[in-house]
Amino acid sequence: MNKPERTVSAEEAVKIIKSGDKIFVHSNSAVPKTLVKALANRHEELRNVEMYHILTLGDTEDTAPYTMPGMEKSFTTYSLFASKNTRQAINEGRAYYCPIFLHQVPRFVTNVGIDVALIQVSPPDSHGYCSLGVTVDVADAGVRSAKKVIAEINPQMPRTHGKSFFHISKFDYVVPVDYDLPTYETGSPSRATETIGKNVASLIDDGCVLQMGIGSIPDAALNCLYDRQHLGIHTEMFSDGVIGLIEKGIVDNSTKRCVHGTTLASFIIGSKKLYQWVDDNPMITMRPSDFTNNPILIASNDKVVAINSAIEIDLKGQVCSDSMGIRIYSGIGGQVDFIRGAAMSEGGKPIIAIESVVRSRRTGKVKTSKILPFLHEGAGVVTSEGDTHYVITEYGIAYLHGKGVGERATALINIAHPKFRRKMVETCKKINYLVDEKKIDFDQEEIVP
Repeated sequence: MNKPERTVSAEEAVKIIKSGDKIFVHSNSAVPKTLVKALANRHEELRNVEMYHILTLGDTEDTAPYTMPGMEKSFTTYSLFASKNTRQAINEGRAYYCPIFLHQVPRFVTNVGIDVALIQVSPPDSHGYCSLGVTVDVADAGVRSAKKVIAEINPQMPRTHGKSFFHISKFDYVVPVDYDLPTYETGSPSRATETIGKNVASLIDDGCVLQMGIGSIPDAALNCLYDRQHLGIHTEMFSDGVIGLIEKGIVDNSTKRCVHGTTLASFIIGSKKLYQWVDDNPMITMRPSDFTNNPILIASNDKVVAINSAIEIDLKGQVCSDSMGIRIYSGIGGQVDFIRGAAMSEGGKPIIAIESVVRSRRTGKVKTSKILPFLHEGAGVVTSEGDTHYVITEYGIAYLHGKGVGERATALINIAHPKFRRKMVETCKKINYLVDEKKIDFDQEEIVP
C-alpha cells in the first residue's frame, strides 16, 4: 500500500533523525542543502549521528555545515570522496575520508544500514514519479536501503531518464524548495591545456567510446573531436563539453554494446545550460555507479578511451590522485574503475592526462613538477604502476605498459617539464634506474601558458 504524501518544512522533517542514526546525503550537484542546514541546527540535541556521502558541491556553511568546528560530538562524517566543503574537517581530524572504488559504493551504502536518506528530486510527473536528476550514482542505493526517506522537491532539478525514478509515495516526508543547483564552469584553456587536449585527441579514433571527467583538459580534448565519427560515451560523469558533439551527431553511441544508442552517465556537473539541456533528454541515460563504473560492463565496449587526471606521478608510473602528501584532496572515485575497464576493452586506451607542472596562481611561474622520482610522503597511490598505460602532458605521450622501470622513467622524463629533466636523470642514476639519456630531449622549448 502506498504511503500518503507528507509535505512539511525542513525543520519538521529532520525531527525524525535521532542520536546514533546513520544518514545518507545526496551528493554532487544534488545536495539537499535546506535539509542539511536544518539538521545541523539541531546539533545541540543530537549525538553521534553518522553522515555518509561522496563528493558534495557548495560552501561548507551551505552543504556540509555538520563538518564545521564544534559539531564533532553531534556528527561524524564519512566522506567517500573529499571535496572543498569537507577537506578542512578531514585534514584537521574532525571527519573521516574513506578510500573506496566508486563502483563499490552502492553496495557499501546498502550494507551500512542507513536510517534516513536526505535527497533532492525533480517534481513528480503525471504518474507521481520524481527523478534523482543530475545525480543518480549512489543515491539510488541510498534511497532503496534507507528506513526513512526525506526528499526536497526542487523545480530546478532536471528530470533525467534511466534508472532515476522513485514514486513520491516512497518518500516519508516531502519538503518543497526552489533554488539553483550549484554550477561548475571551466575558464579559457591555457596553451598547455590546449596542447594536452590535442595529444589526448590524437589517440581517439572513429568509433571510440569515451569516459572523461570535468575540467579544462577533458574539454580541450573534446574540442578536438569535431572531425570524428560514431563516438560513444560511457562515463561516470560529464560536463558541458559533450553538448556540441552530441548535437552534431559526432557522438551517436552507435558502436556501444552497453546501453547502445544513448549517452550513459551516473552524474552530471556543469553550467545551468547543461542542466536545462539534460532535462527530459532521451539521449541521456542515467544509471547507478555500480553499473556505469563496473569494469566488466565498461570493457564490454570496444575501443574505450578513459581520460583521467592526477596530482602527481612517480617515475615508475604510480599515480596519486587523492592527496597532496598527507593532506587529503579528493578521493579514488571512478579512476581505477575506468582505467581497468579501458585496459580490458578490445582496443582500449587508459589515459592519465596532466599538465607537467604546478604553477603559481598569481604569477604563472613554474613551482614544482607533477612528474617526480618519488611520490611525496603520505601520497595515496590511486592507480598502481601495473594499471598505468598512457601518461600525457603538454610535452607528449608516454606509453608505460609492459615497460621496464628504466624505460618507464625515460618515457616520463621526456614528457616532464624541461626544467626538471636533468635532475631526474641524476636521481635515476643514484637509484640504478636504467635511463636512456640519448632518448631524452634536454633542450625542448618550454610551453608557457
